[in-house]
Amino acid sequence: MSQTVLTPGAAVLTPRGRGVVIDVRPTPSGRFIVGVEDETGEVRYFTEQALQLA
Repeated sequence: MSQTVLTPGAAVLTPRGRGVVIDVRPTPSGRFIVGVEDETGEVRYFTEQALQLA
């Protein structure tokens, strides 16, 4: 992962609002995608570049 350390439980800001990291997975291309649960309980996956620590 690049500049930030995104671990499960970290509060983050996504393009869609605030959320909590629940999952970090590598892709076959060597990048990471981060599962984020929002306030409504919906989980979406983002690249680490799309997220900021809250």
